Amino acid sequence: MTLTQGTESLEAQLKGFDPSVRQKALRELAQLAGTGAVQLARPSEVANMHCHTFFSFNAYGHSPSSSAWLAKRRGYALMGIVDFDVLDGVDEFLDACELLGVRGSAGMETRVYVPEFADREINSPGEPGVMYHMGVGFTSSLVPSRAADILAGLRQRAERRNRDVLRRVNGHMDPVALDYERDVLSLTPKGNATERHMVTAYLRMAEVRFPDPLERARFWAEKLDVEPRQIEALVDDAPSFKTRVRAKLMKRGGVGYVRPTAESFPTVEEFHDLIVACGALPCFAWLDGTSEGEQAIDDLLDLLIRKGVATMNIVPDRNWNIADPQIRSLKVRNLHSVVDLARDLALPLNVGTEMNSYGQKMVDEFDAPELAPVRQAFLDGAYFVYGHTVAQRALGMGYQSDWAQSSLPERRARNDFYTELGKHVPPGSGGVRKLHQLGSRRDPADILAAL
Repeated sequence: MTLTQGTESLEAQLKGFDPSVRQKALRELAQLAGTGAVQLARPSEVANMHCHTFFSFNAYGHSPSSSAWLAKRRGYALMGIVDFDVLDGVDEFLDACELLGVRGSAGMETRVYVPEFADREINSPGEPGVMYHMGVGFTSSLVPSRAADILAGLRQRAERRNRDVLRRVNGHMDPVALDYERDVLSLTPKGNATERHMVTAYLRMAEVRFPDPLERARFWAEKLDVEPRQIEALVDDAPSFKTRVRAKLMKRGGVGYVRPTAESFPTVEEFHDLIVACGALPCFAWLDGTSEGEQAIDDLLDLLIRKGVATMNIVPDRNWNIADPQIRSLKVRNLHSVVDLARDLALPLNVGTEMNSYGQKMVDEFDAPELAPVRQAFLDGAYFVYGHTVAQRALGMGYQSDWAQSSLPERRARNDFYTELGKHVPPGSGGVRKLHQLGSRRDPADILAAL
């Protein structure tokens, strides 16, 4: 076996469900990289701080370990994971980043109910009052006992929704029906399934039930309510086909869709209790500024900041990389406007590509002309989240700590401190040792001066 083949085999093992295999493969790759046997890309100042892993759904199969290795191999300056409803990947990812020398962060995403916006769509299309929401800067997969029930509730709510959707979709998809445990949970490493897992399972089951491509095409044409001649073009574009299947079967207007109620999701306050108990930062997930709720962005952010929001997430690519010039112009204006607003409100930015849908990029094109005016704000936000993460993990001195709140009571000054810390604490074990040497009793200015 050549070195290249051996490296590819190790990288494939990073995507396996056995954590001991992933850990062994990562250590071998780290050793190869340390000796120069594996060629690494030249470091570049780009960041992807919003990457889902296979603990929720990653379109490319990346685990926390393979996400960290991706950043190391390609020379990304910073990398962050975010998973729906679970913190299962936090320890693995941050340990992998420390081993490889990658600036990393970890987060969680879920949907919450906002009663104050009950009659306005925010960032969950077609669902007034429902909002995708995040926490960033977690430092452990374990949570304090006072928050354990909240975390467990997120997973339980998600599973109840999934089972209800599956029951409805199975009725429509006859004779292709799924068993939740056998066909869906088997696609997950730790039992946290999403709608995208269910789409994958239906596609696989259809191939088994209809091995003949023509019969399978007729089946999908019927279930998706399209002409048979359209199926071939759809199937040839795998990302679009999967999106079409999910939309028809599970999203608003689909056969499996159930309109959410106020009880379907936790409140903002409940989710924030979990985030803050873990020492992490509540994070508003901005979409594109076109919904009724996001057009009232000043009122929305005023409300959320009063509830504890400290950061803002943006997915840049869907706000500029658009074929239609009029839509692109509108969304780029909205993007630049909300970045200016985030600066005025002292909300550092967490940006990334998500990687939970086929075709999404590994990292944003920070050199694109449309992103040039906001590029530094994106990078500063990434360094801020890393600075908080490394300080909290090493010394318990993160953004929410008593030390931070007493030493840096004003949010903007606190943001500046952790941004500079993120820029100057080197990634990996060396940076952790450096922080330990500084101790936890110094003045913020002394810490930065020592670095």
